[in-house]
Amino acid sequence: MLVLITYDVNTENAAGKTRLRKVAKQCVNYGRRVQNSVFECLLDNAQSITLKAILADIIDPEKDSLRIYYLGNKYQTKIEHIGVDRGIAADQTLIL
Repeated sequence: MLVLITYDVNTENAAGKTRLRKVAKQCVNYGRRVQNSVFECLLDNAQSITLKAILADIIDPEKDSLRIYYLGNKYQTKIEHIGVDRGIAADQTLIL
């Protein structure tokens, strides 16, 4: 299923900047960045639960915000994009 993850991490101090880097790194491990703090991740249910737990442990719920949107398996009809696209789609093959 396609999961859209957005976050807003308070970076007013060094701890916040560290949290921001950790959140971004975990999201990169599971999906692709489509905007600065927005990631598209193709996950199964177990991966989704794992990533949610990891991110919840990283953020400070008093200062940061994490939003997770579950778009399901038929996400192609739910996404409309206008403008420059960053990279390849999450469901396309990447050959290195």
